[in-house]
Amino acid sequence: MRIENYAPFRRFGCLRLNVKLGRFISAIAALWLATALPAQERGASMGLSQEELAYTETLSQAKTFEQTQASSTVPGTPLKTTTSTNLIGIGGVNLLDTYLSPETYRGTELRFFNETQWRRDGKKWGAVMINQGNVSLAKNRADNAKFLTAMYDFAYGKLRNFSLADGRLRFQAGGIIDANLGVIYSTRNGNNPAQMKAWVSIGPLVAAEYDFTLWHKLFTIRYEAQAPLAGLLFSPNYGQSYYEIFSRGNYDHNIVPVTIFSQPSLRHSLTIDIPIKKSLKIRAGYMGDWQQAKVNNLKYHSRSNLFVIGITRQFKIFNL
Repeated sequence: MRIENYAPFRRFGCLRLNVKLGRFISAIAALWLATALPAQERGASMGLSQEELAYTETLSQAKTFEQTQASSTVPGTPLKTTTSTNLIGIGGVNLLDTYLSPETYRGTELRFFNETQWRRDGKKWGAVMINQGNVSLAKNRADNAKFLTAMYDFAYGKLRNFSLADGRLRFQAGGIIDANLGVIYSTRNGNNPAQMKAWVSIGPLVAAEYDFTLWHKLFTIRYEAQAPLAGLLFSPNYGQSYYEIFSRGNYDHNIVPVTIFSQPSLRHSLTIDIPIKKSLKIRAGYMGDWQQAKVNNLKYHSRSNLFVIGITRQFKIFNL
């Protein structure tokens, strides 16, 4: 006779099977209680007080947060790279506005320039935002009259990024919309002593960067250029006063469509980045801003040539 067929052993085998089955059913029930029941009912079913239940929930939430944080730092998770540049510029300016005077005025300009770029890792397209403002003081050849100017410019656009030579040579190209608002004040004129400047335009923006090593440090040369192709410009007509425009409401072709032919303008810069820290560099170089327009039988130009210096920072932000 086989020993497993002996009755006591058969009963013992059934008992072990029942114990395993009971443990399995208990585990399923505990899992259902932990997920299906509300928090307070789970606490009551498990014999927990309100304080113990709250502590358990806090630990569970903290663990979930830690898991989320860990998953966001997994290699390959997209990052946003932000590059911010702040520059101060000073140099000469050449001004002509035939609405105020047929004379050309020359003087000094002070400018603040900020450019911020955003780009997600692994993406070819990025965004750029430019804020700049300038003030200038210029005088005529006879030194008996002055132009005081104040301008603000805002631009936003999209850029496509390219790279060559293992990333040491980089190019950017895209489109940008530009809005400008400012005023020129003449100390000599009695009637119509000021001229408002306002326009909005669209056009291309291109840039190129090249990295090179010098004194065991990584330097960067950057060239950037922006030019308007088409837009709208505000201008009084020849001989028209601002009183007629704003007080009497006499419109005379004051909102003028412009193109590259009636508003041939260019802003460009050539700079070098000198490393200070891994994500902090000093940027210095040349900036030229040449704005011109010929509308309503009036001519205007503002040609600035500036030395600029400031800092540029780059940092990455993890997506949560």
